[in-house]
Amino acid sequence: MSDYPKIVIEEGEEPRIQQGCSPAHCDDKARKQRVVLFLREAEKNRILIEKLGNERTLKCKKYGWTDVCGDLEEYENRLEKERNAERAGLQKQLMKIQNDVRKFQSHLTDVKPTPELIERLKDIMSDLETSINSLKEEQRSCFEEYLKEEMIVRLEISAYEKKIENWSLPLKSNPKIHTASHTKIKLHNRDLPAEVRAPEDFLQKTGGPNGGWDQCDHQVFLRIWTKHGGQTSYRNEAKLHLPDKTAEEIKQHEGWHLELLSLQDQKKKAIQLWKASKQRENQTRKHNQEETEKTQRADEEARILAEMHRSKEERREVARQLEKWREEKKRKEEQEEEQRVAKEIQRRKLEKENCRRQMEVKLAVVEQLKMRREVEEEEARRRREEEQKETEERRREAAKVIKLFQERDLRKVEAKLHEKHLREKEEEDRQEKIASKLKEKVNEHISRDPSRLIRPTKGWQERMKHIGPSGNGPLLQMFHKAVPTWRQGL
Repeated sequence: MSDYPKIVIEEGEEPRIQQGCSPAHCDDKARKQRVVLFLREAEKNRILIEKLGNERTLKCKKYGWTDVCGDLEEYENRLEKERNAERAGLQKQLMKIQNDVRKFQSHLTDVKPTPELIERLKDIMSDLETSINSLKEEQRSCFEEYLKEEMIVRLEISAYEKKIENWSLPLKSNPKIHTASHTKIKLHNRDLPAEVRAPEDFLQKTGGPNGGWDQCDHQVFLRIWTKHGGQTSYRNEAKLHLPDKTAEEIKQHEGWHLELLSLQDQKKKAIQLWKASKQRENQTRKHNQEETEKTQRADEEARILAEMHRSKEERREVARQLEKWREEKKRKEEQEEEQRVAKEIQRRKLEKENCRRQMEVKLAVVEQLKMRREVEEEEARRRREEEQKETEERRREAAKVIKLFQERDLRKVEAKLHEKHLREKEEEDRQEKIASKLKEKVNEHISRDPSRLIRPTKGWQERMKHIGPSGNGPLLQMFHKAVPTWRQGL
């Protein structure tokens, strides 16, 4: 459904067709900008139309153009009726398309995809597409007609502008310019009907829109003539208001004005006939288009029936092939199942054999590990016994060596003690000899004073006058090296 136009109906507005657009081709921001620009342009045009309508009303009241104003209002009313009728027809077509879309959507909700439903949906989609295409074609033709009418109006406006420019120039002052403008007007009016060109040609030949008169005189003439409704009684009042014009001139101007009105009526009738012919052409084209659509629809229905018949045969053939394929598939599945069962049995046998071999290998490995562990334990026990024997042997050897060393040390200590006793004895003997010799030499008796040994001498006292003592007092203790336990007490 994304490829079909979408019907959008908002409250207070007419239905409109919204074309489907994928995100790859539609930019939301650009679309909003286009909508804003369109709304601004529409608002400007509406304000301009209101302004022009007000100016037209004021000018008609100012210059007394009541007949022209009435014709314009009548023409506008007729155009408004045509627009309303066209709007109603367009709204009716849009409502029909919307109903078809809703019908199509209702067929898509909670249904199973069956061939009949698909065919029905195809018919609805084809009808919907035909309606949309016909609406597009009709709108396109209307727009083309509007463009043609716009071109004609532009040509008429340009012709009137050229006429107004020529009226502002003095007569026969520049024939080249007049000839050129006349040639351009002829070129513009070449494609118009004779009845449409007749009023313009008549005005050009008779001196412009005022018939050769001054604009003020012509306006006075029109006001009086309109006041009397075109009766001959207006001539007396016209003579009073136009003293510079004779009765013959007023009569000629009246004839000119009546001729102009006649040509303008013929122009209006020609335009109406042209519009009627265009409308008939549109109706004929629409009728031909409907006939063509009916023919196409009939061809499409015939094609659909042929496709349905062909699809039935194809479905039968597909059903036969499907049944054959199912049988072949079932046979292959049975063969595959038998092969799978045989492979499964073979696989289980292989698994059992592998398990048996693995158990044998495992038992052999366990036995080897057990034997190796026993051998290793025996080797470890034998090594421990040997180490223990070696340790005992080393202990006995060490005890013997220690005993020898102790005996040797004991002998050495005894020898040293003996030598010490000998030296002490010799020292005592020597001291006794010295003492005896001293006694022999000195007979005086000297009193014993042990404190004199620690008393400083005179020389030491003199020396210590300038140098203080190095310590706080006499040295009372001297540290010695440690003595082994086995030598203590010797």
